[in-house]
Amino acid sequence: MPGALALGLLVLCSVGIDRGGPAPPLAVSARAVMPAAALPVQGHAASAGPHAGIRPLIVPRERWLADAETYHRDPIRYADRVRAVFIHHTDSPNGYDCADTPRIIRYLYAGQAGGKAWDDIGYNFLVDRCGTVYEGRAGGVERPVVGAHTQGFNQGTAGIAAIGTFTEGTPVPRAMTDAIAAVAAWKLGLAGVDPRSTVRLVSSNSQSRFKAGTGADFLAVSGHRDGYETFCPGLALMAELPSIRERAARLQGRG
Repeated sequence: MPGALALGLLVLCSVGIDRGGPAPPLAVSARAVMPAAALPVQGHAASAGPHAGIRPLIVPRERWLADAETYHRDPIRYADRVRAVFIHHTDSPNGYDCADTPRIIRYLYAGQAGGKAWDDIGYNFLVDRCGTVYEGRAGGVERPVVGAHTQGFNQGTAGIAAIGTFTEGTPVPRAMTDAIAAVAAWKLGLAGVDPRSTVRLVSSNSQSRFKAGTGADFLAVSGHRDGYETFCPGLALMAELPSIRERAARLQGRG
């Protein structure tokens, strides 16, 4: 996928993301990244009660970064726990070879952390159409890293981005939705949260759908557009959220 095309398609889902501190852009290496889909970190059981879920296989950040220039600036921020997840799409082409996913993530990273001078890629996790899960934002997949994905509601949430564009009528691969459900089940399970439940979040930014300081109720697995005026994650992926919630609940062992 040409770099200019990938960077040019970051508009819809990058609008409304809380930014990190500014820093001068750095050059991005044009060297290819070795495909990482076959090199995930082994999953393991979590330890947060009877509905903790199982950690899915996650390709670590270092695999897609490889020896590229990096943009991240400290400090990494953490919440006390992850109480909800927001689902996104990346507004990039759908017909990619999954072996190219690391390169695609690097273009997304360059667009957000390089071109826009954010502190890092905004999403905590990214999932490709083959169902491979990648670590996004730095800070540790086990920890409640505060991302930059949903304006006003980054604290205590995780952002999961589906790589592609899922406007109305676009098929959403089952491998992708299964992987999103697995990440949601695991991250929410660490805090004992049922993926089908409703959680109360407080907006930190009046550019969201809710004035700063206002409490709002969200389903524990919500779309970006639930918190911000955007088309993200696309109507096709929004339509999949009810089944993703149910699959995530089953993965937690809930009836």
